[in-house]
Amino acid sequence: MKPVPGTELSGNPILPGWYADPEAVIFGRQYWVYPTYSAPYNQQVFMDAFSSPDLVHWTKHPRILDTTSVKWAQRAMWAPAVVQKDKRYFLFFGANDVHEGEVGGIGVAVADRPEGPFRDYLGKPLIGNIHNGAQPIDQFVFQDPGGQYYIIYGGWSHCNIARLKPDFTGFLPFPDGTIYKEITPQNYVEGPIMFRRQGKYYFMWSEGGWTGPDYSVAYAVADSPLGPWQRVGKVLQQDAAVATGAGHHSVVQVPGTDEWYIIYHRRPLSETDQNHRVTCIERLYFDSQGRIQPVKLTQRGVAARKLK
Repeated sequence: MKPVPGTELSGNPILPGWYADPEAVIFGRQYWVYPTYSAPYNQQVFMDAFSSPDLVHWTKHPRILDTTSVKWAQRAMWAPAVVQKDKRYFLFFGANDVHEGEVGGIGVAVADRPEGPFRDYLGKPLIGNIHNGAQPIDQFVFQDPGGQYYIIYGGWSHCNIARLKPDFTGFLPFPDGTIYKEITPQNYVEGPIMFRRQGKYYFMWSEGGWTGPDYSVAYAVADSPLGPWQRVGKVLQQDAAVATGAGHHSVVQVPGTDEWYIIYHRRPLSETDQNHRVTCIERLYFDSQGRIQPVKLTQRGVAARKLK
């Protein structure tokens, strides 16, 4: 679908500067993007956010969270996930690039407004240990139609799902007594997200190495958040004429419509620094059988789209 002549376009990238791992959400009549500040780990000590009424004009909200408000976090703050609940905003984040025996992992911050300032909610990581081989990073929070919130996360080619308590202070066991269930699909590396469309659950993730040109996104479809997940195929990958390293994304649906957008990061062709990543947006389409269509990387981005 081509934009109508004269329609204002977002262009790509949509944000100025180096930003990766974008979490895109809608709060009220505003689109929000919460990305990783893409820099060496010791410089990744804060997070910015961006808001827009129309996907074209973006306002920066600097330092909505930083390590001064999270005492256990020293570096590598990344891949935020944000949900609104009970008039508060909860930001789930990774910190410290934690390994076994180290302090760090997935934390939670809370604020009264989507632009923060966010403060540490628990005073410690929500997930600070390695379970099922999954590094506690790249968290995504998903609410199913019954109201249950799930956290889906994991690096090192393993993905777990767990049921969050209603107040986000911990976890509810599954009926079999386990807390963390592994749901790793074929070729999974990191960056999981989940959404529901027409009664089906879609699980998407990133494949390949984030520093290389072949970083990409694949997906699976199931009838439950627990799967079983059978990989369908890739839907987002590099285009040698546009950009490389396209991955670690999120999706948003315009409320009340079947209109979807994918927000992701990629590396401009002129850049070789692994941290020189930019946040971009494209339309996301489904065919009549519900399959996600391959995404075409563009320089034009998407047409302006206000929320009602």
